[in-house]
Amino acid sequence: MKPSTPGPLLDPILLCEPYLAGKEWDYMKACLDTNWVSSAGKFVTRFEGLIADYTGVGNAVATVNGTAALHMALLVAGVEPGDEVLTSTLTFIATANAVRHAGAEPVFVDADAATWQMDPDLVVRFLEQDCDFRDGSLFNRRTGRRIGAVLPVHILGHPVDMDPIAEAAGAFGVPVIEDATESLGASYKGRKVGSLGQIACFSFNGNKLVTCGGGGMIVTENTAWAEKARHLTTQARSDPTEYKHDAVGYNYRLTNIQAAMGCAQFERLDDLIAAKHRIAKEYRGLCADVAGLSFLPRAPWADPVDWLSTVLVDEEKFAMDSRGLLKFLAGRGIEARPLWQPLHQSDAHTGALCVKGAVAERLFDAGLSLPSSAGLSNQDLGRVVSAIRGLSGA
Repeated sequence: MKPSTPGPLLDPILLCEPYLAGKEWDYMKACLDTNWVSSAGKFVTRFEGLIADYTGVGNAVATVNGTAALHMALLVAGVEPGDEVLTSTLTFIATANAVRHAGAEPVFVDADAATWQMDPDLVVRFLEQDCDFRDGSLFNRRTGRRIGAVLPVHILGHPVDMDPIAEAAGAFGVPVIEDATESLGASYKGRKVGSLGQIACFSFNGNKLVTCGGGGMIVTENTAWAEKARHLTTQARSDPTEYKHDAVGYNYRLTNIQAAMGCAQFERLDDLIAAKHRIAKEYRGLCADVAGLSFLPRAPWADPVDWLSTVLVDEEKFAMDSRGLLKFLAGRGIEARPLWQPLHQSDAHTGALCVKGAVAERLFDAGLSLPSSAGLSNQDLGRVVSAIRGLSGA
């Protein structure tokens, strides 16, 4: 079917923009009024407490962004240069970059076709069949490198099937680090993401469910790890008065003014999640009869947060492929986004090992995320759906 000519120019509909409708202004103004705008203050402490309480995890350490949180989590969990870290191949590149920043090598794991998340069966098989346990550590039989951690990523607001991964890794003493940067609020078998491994990370980037403009958080029950993370993120200063340091540290701390925004956003978390659910439900319902479109599956054990409503486009049944739909929507002022290039195909990680990979490659080719801002109006959602239905002839 030939695409119709774009109509009159309309306001753009963005993929995922912040929804600032709470006390953000009041809390940030309080920082300005008191001059508490840098990397300490009551809002940093409060924000850490809110995230710790919500996830049910004992300790939380705020960071400047999610990538910094991942880097720090890897370090405090004991990942060393030369180690290998199993992680998802279908995710944003920051996860693998953090592994590299820690001096380790990523081993990418394919997605599960049923959930689009890291395939737990592949992780278990790799740990149990492709590795040797000796001297208290697990080693990749092929490379001889130690397995330093398993780093599953809960993508698109849906949790990974964690129990098989946690059980297999735990049997060999391999720490599990959750990348929950896209999934604050999601649950797995009644447990919040962030509480399913030994340590976890969140992101508060501008496109996340809760935003600080930029920010991250580490959560862990291991108090020693939390204290080490707090120490290293503040340049490893060892004396409260003198400028003395006992390690090579990092300037990774979140500012009070960013945390103020985060606190205001977090107060509305339930409403933000409800808005994401409404958007996903509307898309699924209004596009149910559109041939060639299928949405991110929902596992029976998952309570996702629908961070980005994402479809697979079947070129044979739909009017065009995913990239054609991307361009078609862009011509009508509607921003959509492809899924990430699988990291085992990225030029930045050439030569990295990958366990399978065909599922992630298919999802990359066919996947497209639709506008999913928590503040998306019914009118704008209707514009998106009308454009898709008009193209498909539904």
